[in-house]
Amino acid sequence: MGNPKAFLTVPRKEAGYRPVHDRIHDFGEVEQTLNTKDRQEQASRCMDCGVPFCHWACPLGNKDPEWNDALYHGEWENAYKLLKKTNPFPEFTGRICPALCEKACILYHTTGEAVTNRENEAAIAERAFLEGYVTIEKPVRNGKKVAVIGSGPAGLAAANELNLMGYSVTVFEKNEAAGGLLRYGIPNFKLNKTVIDRRISVMEQEGVEFRYNEELIMKNEESSVDGTAVANSSLFTLPSSLKDYDAIVIATGTPTARDLKAPGRELKGVHLALELLSQQNRVLAGMTFSDEERITAKGKDVLVIGGGDTGSDCIGTAHRQGCKSVTQIEIMPKPPVGHNPNTPWPNWPVILKTTSSHEEGCTRRWNINTLEFLGKDGKLTGVKIQPIDWKPNPEGGRPIMVEAGEPEIIKAELVLLAMGFLKPEHPQYPENVFVCGDAANGASLVVRAIASGKQTARKVDEFIIKKKLRS
Repeated sequence: MGNPKAFLTVPRKEAGYRPVHDRIHDFGEVEQTLNTKDRQEQASRCMDCGVPFCHWACPLGNKDPEWNDALYHGEWENAYKLLKKTNPFPEFTGRICPALCEKACILYHTTGEAVTNRENEAAIAERAFLEGYVTIEKPVRNGKKVAVIGSGPAGLAAANELNLMGYSVTVFEKNEAAGGLLRYGIPNFKLNKTVIDRRISVMEQEGVEFRYNEELIMKNEESSVDGTAVANSSLFTLPSSLKDYDAIVIATGTPTARDLKAPGRELKGVHLALELLSQQNRVLAGMTFSDEERITAKGKDVLVIGGGDTGSDCIGTAHRQGCKSVTQIEIMPKPPVGHNPNTPWPNWPVILKTTSSHEEGCTRRWNINTLEFLGKDGKLTGVKIQPIDWKPNPEGGRPIMVEAGEPEIIKAELVLLAMGFLKPEHPQYPENVFVCGDAANGASLVVRAIASGKQTARKVDEFIIKKKLRS
């Protein structure tokens, strides 16, 4: 701890965002960076706590005090080496992680101003690529092959870890490029896709093989009981392209979005959020779409249904496409500002979150239920909504929704459904098949997906070693 009084004398300083009038005209990253002096000064605020809860809160177990101290002393290469020990992709989490470590920081709990761990992490990662601290490793091969299905954060983490262990790893991706949610779900203004390409290039140079536009279907065969076809896990078959692999990792994420089956759902102009987000990212990558295929908010009143990060991403994308207005509705109550007594530490604080997209202009409403999509000649013109409230359920469990106002109509030519994703169901796989990330646990954070991918890689390694000892 190089400066034991910095947490008392140095206030938290964030890099902040580009001005609204500047950033809404492009899809460049909105977040700015601090200069080297200010960044090292922010790192000095870390108190090197005797019991650092940031270690515990981070799914990856990042050693924030160690690399913050190295950063403070200007030891950028050492800071990267310390960070890389636990986090294979700090350039991703440094941009899009909600920073669980910061909500666990003692400074957050005592002053409300946590150490800027996330920004510090991003700065270390960028300096590492800039100055060549990111080196290409050449693992010694062990003769075993592993297939990874899906190249989102969990699949990339599993592939990276297994490759460094010496396995020959092939990643199968159904889309035209790697990244999964990172590439097709998160807007460029939060994560520029060159950042993903840069990491994929490193992994390829280290020996990971990526095969694109290959969708592999994992399924059970059917057997017959009294003439009735039933699934039989003992007859599970792998796609022929996977039969030569010693283990398979399924990291296909949560591909099914939660839909809203209200009357009028079939109207033109009602879309799942990822239909807009993935298409826009593909457009920025150079792909073209016909006018009939193109989903755009240009000149339209937009309604976003769902109050989470995906909904926020839709708001920012709608602004950049040139929308007329954006309204976001959420069926749950408005969270409190700053502190929530109902979610005390060590729970994640459920408080009002205002993102860079919200700052760009948005009407936000809570306790709103969607009743019906309205249209004319097959095209969306508005949405009938109703204010609601929640009362305790006398039998326990989920509160009961009750009407709290008269129905009203919100004008909208484009509706984006951002209500989360359904947890996938899996059959009973053979013992050499492993599931990780959102595919195993349901939709969660990128940092948790990365952690799950790493853990699954270790499970694969243990399985293959035990199998070798048995044979």
